[in-house]
Amino acid sequence: MAEPPKIVLGLGNPGSKYWGTRHNLGFRVVERLAALARSSFREGGLAWTAGDARRRVVLAKPRTFMNRSGQAARALLAAHGAAASDLLVVYDDADLELGRLRLRPRGGSGGHNGIRSLADELGATDFARLRLGVKGEKRGDIELADYVLGPFETEEEIAAERLVRRAAAAALAVLDEGLEAAMNRYNR
Repeated sequence: MAEPPKIVLGLGNPGSKYWGTRHNLGFRVVERLAALARSSFREGGLAWTAGDARRRVVLAKPRTFMNRSGQAARALLAAHGAAASDLLVVYDDADLELGRLRLRPRGGSGGHNGIRSLADELGATDFARLRLGVKGEKRGDIELADYVLGPFETEEEIAAERLVRRAAAAALAVLDEGLEAAMNRYNR
């Protein structure tokens, strides 16, 4: 029997209304990975299933809203015969400074509704996470929901795009070298 694929799951909200928001940074990272793989997302939110002698990888963006990401993740895992431990979840973190990233093997939700939904639906918290810092100078001035659903300030967008490129590289390192090696390189 074939080994299940590794699944890189970017969190965000569907629809053009949310494209440039802080909450959709996870989508941007998996879209960058798809572009690097010369693939694009289909209607169902699945971009790319590739395989070679070393690995099979699925890139995915849930078509559910952030707070219901767990439903999509559960269906995705079932469709591929995968477990929570086969996931790398990429998502925004409003408590982490803009431009920083953190790889973790597991953890709690940290107040993030998308991660809470995943943990609830999967009954597990042992999935790898790639947290993307979106905390800018105005974080304390606005309610959290308004902040993460708002666009990056013009001067923040350069740092956000740099973060997307670095996060895509970190995700590839997880796939190529394993989580621990990637953590050693990118958690600085």
